[in-house]
Amino acid sequence: MLDYSFSYGDLEIFLLILVRVASFIFICPFFGGNQTPNMVKIGFSLFLSIILYGAVPIVAPDYNTIVGYTVIVLKEVMVGFLIGYSVQICEMISAFAGTVADMQIGLSMVNIFDPNTNEQVTITGSLYSQIITMMLILTGMYQYIIKALVDTFTLIPVNGAVINTDRMFAAILEFMRDYIVIGFRICLPVFVITFITNIILGILAKVSPQMNMFAVGIQIKIIIGLLIMFVTVTMLNDASNFIFLKMKELMEQFVYSMQSGG
Repeated sequence: MLDYSFSYGDLEIFLLILVRVASFIFICPFFGGNQTPNMVKIGFSLFLSIILYGAVPIVAPDYNTIVGYTVIVLKEVMVGFLIGYSVQICEMISAFAGTVADMQIGLSMVNIFDPNTNEQVTITGSLYSQIITMMLILTGMYQYIIKALVDTFTLIPVNGAVINTDRMFAAILEFMRDYIVIGFRICLPVFVITFITNIILGILAKVSPQMNMFAVGIQIKIIIGLLIMFVTVTMLNDASNFIFLKMKELMEQFVYSMQSGG
């Protein structure tokens, strides 16, 4: 006979699972984001928590007062937030690449509102971000992200998060280095071609001073930049692969920095 009993202690454990999952959902792009209604986020978090309850190893937390339970809740919020934030900041690499490309093309003055981040981004940055999101869906990367969240309950038990500042600091420094490297890799074709175009325009300005190179150069750079983006659009699958590999690496480093022991 099946036992459907649900004690007060079970409710406490379930709420801790829900807090970690909800913190992850609310910050992680694609699953949450500002475009997703809050009721959908709450419903998905509750549904995922119900599935995880009983399927992940849980040790009853040890606390004596309401303050102790509050500290445990804050730990779970921190774990879910950092895992989701690692995905979000990796997705921002595409916006950085688009900003650099638009600075070279001449479209950096035209900004649009990105509802996912509540920030002003350039046209190409928004385009790259949308493409990366589509790649995330088509490649099944969202499944890996969910599995990574589930695995955190084994690697970082409930009330088992311990911030190792040296590990976290090293992970952030490494990410900032790769953030710039990967961003420039994505926009490198546009950057190189427009740089060569600027050199040619500079030579022409010396050869023919009577020509208005400012007015001519803006149009030429926009046309060449858009043409290069159209030709190199097939390279975006490799760019998304770079970003997804960094997502996996950063999530692993963040989890490692929150594990207790060596």
